[in-house]
Amino acid sequence: MTSEQHDQKQTNNERQALTGLRILDFTQVLAGPFATQQLAQIGAQVIKIEQPVTGDMTRGLMSASSDGMSPSFLTCNLGKRSLAIDLKHPKAKEVIFKLVSQADAVVENFKPGTMERLGFGYEAIKAVKPDIVYASVSGFGQEGPRASQPAYDGAIQAFSGMMSISGHPETGPARSGYFSVDMSTALNAAFSITAALFRRHVTGEGQRIDISMLDTAMMMQAPQMTAYTVNGVLPELLGNQSPTKQPTSNVFESLDGHVQIIAMKEPQVVKLFQVLGHEQDYAKYSDPSARLKYTDEINAILHPIIAAQTTAHWLKVFNEAGLPVSSIQNLAEVAEEAQFDHRLTFTEIDRPGGQKGQQKGQQKGKDKVRVVSASHVANPAPPTVQSPPPTLGADTTDILAELGYSESDIRTMQSEQLI
Repeated sequence: MTSEQHDQKQTNNERQALTGLRILDFTQVLAGPFATQQLAQIGAQVIKIEQPVTGDMTRGLMSASSDGMSPSFLTCNLGKRSLAIDLKHPKAKEVIFKLVSQADAVVENFKPGTMERLGFGYEAIKAVKPDIVYASVSGFGQEGPRASQPAYDGAIQAFSGMMSISGHPETGPARSGYFSVDMSTALNAAFSITAALFRRHVTGEGQRIDISMLDTAMMMQAPQMTAYTVNGVLPELLGNQSPTKQPTSNVFESLDGHVQIIAMKEPQVVKLFQVLGHEQDYAKYSDPSARLKYTDEINAILHPIIAAQTTAHWLKVFNEAGLPVSSIQNLAEVAEEAQFDHRLTFTEIDRPGGQKGQQKGQQKGKDKVRVVSASHVANPAPPTVQSPPPTLGADTTDILAELGYSESDIRTMQSEQLI
């Protein structure tokens, strides 16, 4: 279905923010694909450009299966169409430029300079479509002394200082257990691209956007970094304690596990001492500076009491008292959380099968899989998964036909190994 046909089927009430817009997605791995997926879920038609045979490297990443549908790929490429084409082929420009002429945005996350060498840099694309929004996602940005330096999530966590403020004093720095820089960069990129598209709607002008993982890591650490630039004091490794160092906000060992308690506001601290039977001691620790001064004393009160009862006991007691509290849940427990029944966080899809691509009319895989999808709820026209992730090259023939290529043209492209 073309974007125009899709438009005609929608009423104004159903129309999403980016309905009718087309995005050319030259990205792979996590940050770029997850960014463009966000655009697909608010209406954009996203055409994923992939290398024939291999495709997005994430298709086989962290997966025991060889079907090209790794969990990472499944959850970062929902609702897209896949065009498999060799960008180094002499005839690739003709096809790509035809797509560009119909596109609203181009998104790429190659090493800086790669798109220019392929002939698809910003100036070349702008010459075809003057009002294009062209977004590049990279580790350090498109310019500067480190622009050409390779970057991955863990490397940026280390370089940006994230790891210097995460971990325990006894064991040293630690990286996050998830791809914190990749995924936050994706959301930053989706925001930036959407903002540029809105600016184009207002001014009629396109825009060049340069999104770096390092910049995003700085934004994620803005309070800590600004505290250093203003006060000149480096943060310490605090383990699971709050960055405020308040002893009433920490992870406490219970009789059978651990419980996270956050008592920051004064009424919360009062309630904490009351619940634990030490209301009489509160006067000595009745302001944040006093609690910092007497941290060891407060720990000596809190830790033994909490360690004497089960996590379930403390969840019940503190919830009834209105105190922020949580057990340390694993992902299996979180996945069953009833709150998600009222959100759009998870989507159940058919798992597509076959890495070599899906022919027109071929039946999709019947196995159902549950994937993380949308990060917000909107009414009307909520974020929507348009379709499962595409198998490699699944839409190549259809997309080329929409561009005006005949069946004979497409067979020639195949014989010449362009597609």
